[in-house]
Amino acid sequence: MSSNNSITEILLLAFADTRELQLLHFWLLLGIYLAALLGNGLIITIIACNHHLHTPMYFFLLNLSLLDLGSISTILPKAMANSLWDTRAISYTGCAAQVFFYLFFFAGEYCLLTVMAYDRYVAVCQPLHYGTLLGSRACVHMAAAAWGSVFPYAVLHTANTFSLPLCQGNVLHQFFCEIPHILKLTCSNAYLKEICLLVVSACLLFGCFVFIVVSYVQIFRAVLRIPSEQGRHKAFSTCLPHLAVVSLFVSTAIFAYLKPPSISSPWLDLVVTVLYSVVPPALNPLIYSVRNQELKDALKKLFEHRLFLCL
Repeated sequence: MSSNNSITEILLLAFADTRELQLLHFWLLLGIYLAALLGNGLIITIIACNHHLHTPMYFFLLNLSLLDLGSISTILPKAMANSLWDTRAISYTGCAAQVFFYLFFFAGEYCLLTVMAYDRYVAVCQPLHYGTLLGSRACVHMAAAAWGSVFPYAVLHTANTFSLPLCQGNVLHQFFCEIPHILKLTCSNAYLKEICLLVVSACLLFGCFVFIVVSYVQIFRAVLRIPSEQGRHKAFSTCLPHLAVVSLFVSTAIFAYLKPPSISSPWLDLVVTVLYSVVPPALNPLIYSVRNQELKDALKKLFEHRLFLCL
């Protein structure tokens, strides 16, 4: 195939060849998807309905759940449909849409995690200025910046990627449309412009990562200076969920893109991709709620209220 004009569909990587395994993968993916919908949906509902949780930390958490829902909904429904109907095809336009939305939600989540690191830094290191630095208007502006700044980024990458001619066929060795795998199908030297964009993106992502690390270095230094053990424990408990989410998000993505070629294989690539693209959106609600008593109390009140209405 010498140009994009002759390509009407992309063939994705199948999870399995046998019908029994395809159905097994469908049910597994459906379980993960429903868990992500339930967990993130509950967090959004609890925070939106409980006025005691209308604070900067929970406002950013609500936005994180929205991004998680968008990210996993971009990938899993098509993967489940392909496993259920024994097909590998996705339309060329659908592939471009999947790339755009995944970039938008994935980059937005990383930007929001950076904002949440700043929120935790101010809460622990400058508690007296917390209400001033993170007022309602400032929180809305920071959340809007996280959402809005990634839109042109996603448009630019998607438009540039799908403007490149595909000369290596239409078989994509990934279960969803992902830019590095699409670039492998392009003509030689045609992808250099996109490579430059990816390098710039990597530098920006590294800058956000450095900001998060520096923020937590300052947080840990401040926490260790707290004289009481109870005070240290309380400060750590407000930061550990965010730190766990960042660690899961960053470590799986870094391993996926920077693992040595010597240990690379199609099935390992598939497993690692699932780990960084599907698992975090499903686990984030659990990570944030397992040690958060305020969320547990709000969830209990929500269920009690619904039960009372039903009775």
